[in-house]
Amino acid sequence: MRLTHFRQLMEGEFGPVRAGSLARDHVFAELGGRTVDQAIEDGIDPKKVWLAVCEAYDVPAQRR
Repeated sequence: MRLTHFRQLMEGEFGPVRAGSLARDHVFAELGGRTVDQAIEDGIDPKKVWLAVCEAYDVPAQRR
């Protein structure tokens, strides 16, 4: 998954303001105690990051 597609999915699901806040502030255990932004910066595949977000926020399967 490309980073641009990942950002589109985040904004589509949460809106631009909440997506940005979630990416900066929410720490995910599934990402080793990182935020979305930290995980991306550390080179974790955006698809893995997206799936962690989906799991934590109960995003329906058809939008994963």
